[in-house]
Amino acid sequence: MALRPPPPGLQLPMRVWDGPTRLFHWAIVLLVTFSYVSIRLGWMDWHMRSGEAVLALLIFRLAWGVVGSQTARFSQFLRGPGAVLGHLRHFARREPDTQVGHNAAGGWMVLAMLGLLLAQAVSGLFANDVDAFVTGPLAGRVSDATGTAALALHYQVFTFIKIIVVLHVAAVLAYAVVKRHNLVRPMITGKKRLPAATRAPRMASPVLAAALFVAAAALVWVVVTKL
Repeated sequence: MALRPPPPGLQLPMRVWDGPTRLFHWAIVLLVTFSYVSIRLGWMDWHMRSGEAVLALLIFRLAWGVVGSQTARFSQFLRGPGAVLGHLRHFARREPDTQVGHNAAGGWMVLAMLGLLLAQAVSGLFANDVDAFVTGPLAGRVSDATGTAALALHYQVFTFIKIIVVLHVAAVLAYAVVKRHNLVRPMITGKKRLPAATRAPRMASPVLAAALFVAAAALVWVVVTKL
């Protein structure tokens, strides 16, 4: 007996975000917030630990973007300028949310955020605040001038991080108000309702994700303690 096609308009819950991607997302939110609070309160030891944790997560995410689940891979959500402009051109059009992963514009925002966070974490390793007698774990490997420049970059990059965070939150709110798309719930539950005919994305093994994160954390530990 031939299978009947699903009724038009039928939507079913579908898993679009894996656990490792969601954990990365919310862990970065918490760690960046804590890094800001810790520097304001002068908790430098905790600030450095937080930065090292961020760096380990970023290394994991870069690897996961190559070998991880389909919706987490850079090759799946980084598209050309034409796709980005086409997406933005129809932003005001209210229509059902059929996007499986990141949309064309959101994908580049993700890459920009990862790049800024990576620059922030790496510059912190070499930062040298002579006046406050605070140095990053690798500051001794570079000259005082380079350490001072790394500190200046560390502060400047954080300004851009604050800007892109505001843009990200504004975009999420705009999608909720203009298009009635809830982008937060799927990043919490991993699922969203999509047309029944939508092909489910391939999910990578959480064991692979755990192995990648352990390797990333070990790499950061070696860099900050052994170099």
